[in-house]
Amino acid sequence: MEDLIRIIKNKSTQVFTIVICGKGGSGKTTLAKAIYNQIHGTFMEKSFIEDIRQLGSGTRAYLRLEKQLFLDVLKTKMKIPMGKRRRIMIRERLYGKRVLIVLDDVSNFQASLVSEWREWFSGETVIIITTRDQDLQRIVQVDSVFPLMLMNANESLELLSWHAFGEAKPKEEYNYLAKSVSIHCEGLPLALEVIGKCLFERTKEEWNSVLLKLEKIPLHGIQQKLQISFDGLRNEMEKDLFLDLCRSFVGKGRAYVTKILNGCGVDADTGIRVLIERSLIKIKRNNKLGMHPLLQEMGEEIILEKSNEEFWMERRLQFDDAEYALTDNSVRTFFIYGF
Repeated sequence: MEDLIRIIKNKSTQVFTIVICGKGGSGKTTLAKAIYNQIHGTFMEKSFIEDIRQLGSGTRAYLRLEKQLFLDVLKTKMKIPMGKRRRIMIRERLYGKRVLIVLDDVSNFQASLVSEWREWFSGETVIIITTRDQDLQRIVQVDSVFPLMLMNANESLELLSWHAFGEAKPKEEYNYLAKSVSIHCEGLPLALEVIGKCLFERTKEEWNSVLLKLEKIPLHGIQQKLQISFDGLRNEMEKDLFLDLCRSFVGKGRAYVTKILNGCGVDADTGIRVLIERSLIKIKRNNKLGMHPLLQEMGEEIILEKSNEEFWMERRLQFDDAEYALTDNSVRTFFIYGF
């Protein structure tokens, strides 16, 4: 964080673009948030847009991203015309503003927009991009690239210990097991956090069981390693809830999702609390449910293995019925199928 802030302060261009690149789960978003929290007070306006990859590609995704930027910077919703009038209007409203922009999890599909955004702003604007794509700098004009290094053995053990034991070092009788587990997490903070939470207050026998599973997973099999936490959930209700959230409710408000699922006979309050404790879901800005892209990809793989598309379409329709009942203020009884 200190290195990147130093680079930003010593920038030489009016609009400075820096790319933080690295493997999924390596801590790019966490680093970008730390920088944002340190320096945002020195900017006129700011915008932090997360999980951009999930928007997909194409004109519709681009317009949603653009709309969020204008809302953050101008504090108002804008109806933007197309064609030449669009470019003129945007330039008039944004030009000259000193803005801090963080674009989280950008893919090659969205990279082209950054070149256009650079033309809109001036006045020492800073654009920070996080991405898994190592060659993104070839596609978009950037001023600096920061490859994020993975954690070394000591850092890995400490992070695992904080999540598994609530302190910087493992308990003495767990020291060998903790070191072995941390090595198999390959220095990825996401894996260390999720597996550490899975092992919180577990017996040595349970630690050994997890270690045996890790030893059977090939190198770089990150999704298989993350699935250990999913498999360790206490019951089918919690597993089904995780998959439901993964499939239908990422980015939706916690209260809204809880009402929908409770209306379908799911104990959403308890289940969501457990998933938060396990770091399988997060509560983000405006109390919305978030999920790391790698965890969501892992969940989608499990869904494909467990059932067919028709099953999940039926489940989706049940949620739609529950949503209708809430908005219509009517009372209904719902039956939700399990696996």
